[in-house]
Amino acid sequence: MSPVDHYFLKHAEPIRSCLQFLREHILKQNKSIREVWQYGMPFYYYGDKRLCYLWVHRKTGQPYLGIVEGSRVHHPDLIQEKRARMKILLIDPLKDIPLRKVNDILNQAIALTRQ
Repeated sequence: MSPVDHYFLKHAEPIRSCLQFLREHILKQNKSIREVWQYGMPFYYYGDKRLCYLWVHRKTGQPYLGIVEGSRVHHPDLIQEKRARMKILLIDPLKDIPLRKVNDILNQAIALTRQ
């Protein structure tokens, strides 16, 4: 089993299903997006540039989508916390995933990566 697959399987439900859905959704966004295991987490690249990653927040226990160029992506639900460059979108695993919000943020991030 690959480290990426192990990462997703080690989480309990409903976090596991939420992360796996986000994984598939990110990869379907664009044929140029690829998944790699980096820094001990699943990272998603657009071409040769880092786009985003998936992780679970240490304090809240919620899964989140981390945006590498988050400081340049403008969305009211992105949280910077103490990060200089990246922002995160917390996802409640007990609710429907806000796909419009996720798509909007990913589209902005992809557009910045293309520049």
